[in-house]
Order: sequence, then C-alpha cells, then structure tokens
Amino acid sequence: MTRDRSYHRGDWNGREFMLIDTGGIETGTNDPFAESIKAQALVATREADIIIALVDGTTGVTPGDEEVARLLKRARPPVFLVVNKMDTPNRDDEIHEFWSLGLGQPWPVSATHGHGTGDLLDAVVALLPDTEPHQESGAIDVAIIGKPNAGKSSLLNRLTGVDRAIVSETAGTTRDTLDVLVDRGGTAYRFVDTAGIRRKARIDQDVEYYGFVRAMRAIDRADVALLVVDATEGITDQDQRVARFAAERGCGLIIVFNKWDIVDGQEWRDEIEYQLTDRLGFVSYAPVVRVSALTGLRANKVFQAIDTAWEGYTREISTSALNRVLTEMREFGHTVTKGPRTLRINYMTQTRTKPPGFTLFANHPSLADDSFRRYVENRLRDAFDLTGTPIMLKFKSKDT
Repeated sequence: MTRDRSYHRGDWNGREFMLIDTGGIETGTNDPFAESIKAQALVATREADIIIALVDGTTGVTPGDEEVARLLKRARPPVFLVVNKMDTPNRDDEIHEFWSLGLGQPWPVSATHGHGTGDLLDAVVALLPDTEPHQESGAIDVAIIGKPNAGKSSLLNRLTGVDRAIVSETAGTTRDTLDVLVDRGGTAYRFVDTAGIRRKARIDQDVEYYGFVRAMRAIDRADVALLVVDATEGITDQDQRVARFAAERGCGLIIVFNKWDIVDGQEWRDEIEYQLTDRLGFVSYAPVVRVSALTGLRANKVFQAIDTAWEGYTREISTSALNRVLTEMREFGHTVTKGPRTLRINYMTQTRTKPPGFTLFANHPSLADDSFRRYVENRLRDAFDLTGTPIMLKFKSKDT
C-alpha cells in the first residue's frame, strides 16, 4: 500500500523518535511507480539516523533483498537487518542465510505476534542521537483535499519545496496521508496531503477505503483545508461533496483552482466563475486562488490565503462590538414572525473560536430558521473580517 514517505511519531521507554515508513523496493517489475517508490525510500535513508532493512523470513534471501543490501552498504547510518515473520521464538537457525547479505547480525522478529520487537527497539533507541524532541506546537494544520488527480501532491511539493509525494497522471497515486512541516517567515505550517476522495459508489477497494478514512481524519484535525479543483474540468459533484465535508467539520476553507496556466479561453474562465456561485455558493466565505502547481504560478498566494483564513478562524470579537451589530440589526427590522410570536434577539456573545461560534439569546429561539441564520451570518461577515472560516450560530432562550 505504501508509496510515499510516511512519517509517524513513536516512543519506546520514554525515548521519542520519528519513524519513516517507505514503499517496498522492487526489481524487475512492471509497476510504473517502482522507480518513484525507490527514490522516496532512498531519500528516507538520507534523512535517517538509523535504517531498518526488513526482509521476509519465510521466503529466504531474494534477488530484491540482495539489491537493497547493495544500496544500503553505501548508506551512512547504521543498518539493522530485521527478519520478519519469525512467528516461532528461538528458531535462530532459520535466519543464518541472511548473514550473506553483508548487513551484519540478522534480528528475528514477528510483527504479528510481537516476538523480538522489544529487543530490537532497545538496540535502536540506544543508537539514537541525544537530541531534544522537536516541538511542532503552534503550527497551522493545513489539509490538502480534493478529488483524485486534481494536483494535490504537486501542490504539496510546490508549497513545501520538497518532493515528499509521488506525482503521476494516474488517478489515486496517493494512498496515505503525508505530513510536511514548513516554516515561512516565522509562521509554521503543517501540510497534510490526502488521498483523493471519490464518491462512495467508487470506493470499492480496501486501499481506497482506508485512504478515504485517513483523508477524513486529516480534515477533522485541520485548521484550514485547501480544496484543490482541476480548473480544466471545472467544479464537479465530487468537488461539491468534498467542500461539504470540510464545511461540516468546521475547518477553514480555501478553493484552489489548479492547472490555471492551461485553462483555455475567457469563455471557460467565465464558466468557472459562474460555477463558483452555482455549485459552491454554500462556502462563499472561502477565498479563491488560481495557481499552477506545475509552474509555480501564484503559489505564494496560497500562503497569503491560509494566513487570512487562519485569522478569521481564530478571530475573537468583543461582546460590545457584537451587540452594536445586534442594535443595527434591530433597527433594520428584519425578524421572523409565526402566528402571535415574533423573534427578538436580546443579547449576543462569542462562545468559541476555531471556528468562531456565537450564541444569541432570544425570546423564541425555535423561530430562528435557515433564512434568519443566513441573515445573521451575513451581517457578522459584513461587520467583521471572517474570510475563509465557517461560523457557528446557536440560539438559546434568554431565560437559560
């Protein structure tokens, strides 16, 4: 399943470390991704302080193992040769042939049952450099989302300046989520590339299903989501669905039209503007950036949009300022009447951030229908800069 470099935090006996998982290195294969997977794995070996070379104890030494061993003999970090699937303890006689790889002592383990993993971890952490864990608190979490083949991985590579993700014209190349931390002008951004989100009817493989689940988790923990849309195709039903996922989960949102450099003609550009209102009107608060991840066209505008969305997402507004807006709303006279009951808002206060949420105390909160909620939201957006963020409104009885 793994293709790109995937980073995961670990801890053993109080010692923290980062584990880089990589795709399997294969030789003599027709897999179009084989060379890219190999390149990603070799980058990981250059980043690492320790390398674990994993082989299959049930198959014996294979030509692929010998090729990997040749590559790792030139590596700088120490290498642990780990023989997996040794499910019966104390059968060291079965691993003797792996000495022929020239990577030193083979370590028998069973990933399924856990045999030998404790001893291996003891040896690994003993060789880790004595450094303090890197603190990443305060970073803005940015999820890159969208349908398959919209250019999410290309955008990740462009924004981070590092080829962390394999890029291909084949839809569905990314299967996991990838985290990359970037510091730009003193602001930390943690970008998360996600697998393309398909319609449920199209999710018919286990790999795609778990990629979808991980994408949802990435949105759940994101402060801001970049919805990447293929500008040559326009806004599709899938784009609408992905945008709704982000809106429902309450994260900031930016719409990124990718491949803008190859959009053909003003007529199609006008059509895209129409589609923005017609198909993504429910997230009209989202700023729009038109870029080319391939050439870098306007890529810096994405960072500006993230900063703007983050400011709205974390915005705190004083109660006095909110109630001045409420006074203006009363003067305007827009309200809801049902039979003998008329909605009156007595008081408004902010009750949360990320995203900003407001509680309005009213005489009949049940009268606040969708139309009135949109009216209140629009007035708040007119009065305060809340670009890029959803707003949460709660109507409560003035007596509670």
